[in-house]
Amino acid sequence: MERKQLYAELIPQVRSLIDGIDNHVGALSNIAALLHDTLPYFFWVGFYIVRNGQLELGPFQGPLACYTIGKGKGVCGTAWDKAETIIVPDVEQYPGHIACSSKSRSEIVVPIKKDGKVVAVLDVDSTGLNIFNEEDKEGLEKIADNLCGLFN
Repeated sequence: MERKQLYAELIPQVRSLIDGIDNHVGALSNIAALLHDTLPYFFWVGFYIVRNGQLELGPFQGPLACYTIGKGKGVCGTAWDKAETIIVPDVEQYPGHIACSSKSRSEIVVPIKKDGKVVAVLDVDSTGLNIFNEEDKEGLEKIADNLCGLFN
């Protein structure tokens, strides 16, 4: 199945997982699991939430992760700082990349915005080089747009 079609099918599933749900941690956990299980090239998928002036680890699927990331640090902190999606074809070529797992080779980070302010980021890693493309960017940004209501 093509990526565009996969994302088109994921959006209603994401909406159903968050509709009327007060358990935001549980909702984010289920969304991370849905993405991790549906998209075979997703090695690690999770959320970092803006708290106390830094990104703090939230729900995720995959191996161990970094607990905190500063604004402007690594791919996640830079996506937060710039308030824009970043696609990294080869993390070893990205200046200041934070290596939480040596198996990660490419990455995409999508900011989640509420009222124009970044409240979290959706972080996805792959073990392959140059895995993420514009279809991933568009699909994950649509998912992120649906999640803003989960954040205060």
